[in-house]
Amino acid sequence: MKLLFLGTGTSTGVPEIGCACETCTSSDLKDKRLRSSALLETDDGKRILLDCGPDFRLQILTAIATNHLSLITNHTIDGVLLTHEHYDHVGGLDDLRIFSRHGAIPIYAQARVAEAIRRCMPYAFRENKYPGAPDLQLYHIDNVTAFSIGDNEITPIALMHGKLPIYGYRIGKMAYLTDLKTIPETEYGKLNDLDVLVINALRPQPHVAHENIEEALRNIERIRPKRAYLTHISHHFGKQAVVQRDLPDHVHIAYDGLIVDI
Repeated sequence: MKLLFLGTGTSTGVPEIGCACETCTSSDLKDKRLRSSALLETDDGKRILLDCGPDFRLQILTAIATNHLSLITNHTIDGVLLTHEHYDHVGGLDDLRIFSRHGAIPIYAQARVAEAIRRCMPYAFRENKYPGAPDLQLYHIDNVTAFSIGDNEITPIALMHGKLPIYGYRIGKMAYLTDLKTIPETEYGKLNDLDVLVINALRPQPHVAHENIEEALRNIERIRPKRAYLTHISHHFGKQAVVQRDLPDHVHIAYDGLIVDI
């Protein structure tokens, strides 16, 4: 499998509008972060999108321009896994209209999130839709029942985003966990024997709804993946090249455009 990080930033992106901090003014392209999303290409050729934020159109155009087109051959997306309903994770769903020309795109989300999507995009779910509207098919999921896209079993992981219940996902030996503050004890067993763990690490300072760097490192130490990648990063995180020096060898700071072999 291959995982392409389409975006690795928090809700405001990096640079943040109007900010002149050393991260926002950095010339290092690894410090430029669109809103968090990733595209997984599985061994059976399926393409699974993890969240679809407001930067999705630019992220896909960038992937094409930088010769990552092999990850989106034939312009197909075989499923979208939504972690939760916040705009920085769902604001690009309308841009899936181009991909849905080849057939309805399955969107997997817990019931609360699916209802939020229907409420915000009613035009996409009417019986008689106007021409050009995205063709999306919503599937309700829970954290008890695994499901499959192609040959790939997907296990939802219940997480807490402050007081909001959200989902992460395990696919094979990769898990993608973003926006979490805590992992319920019942869910750690789903994260055994990972080759790759993607997990959010907002900044050094504590936050009410997101892990900071220290909390992410504690979870990495407990879960013990072979490799870990930090995502959903704010401008308060610091410059990539500086922070990376102090991390364990198997912990990496993800950046937009990074491709990871799993």
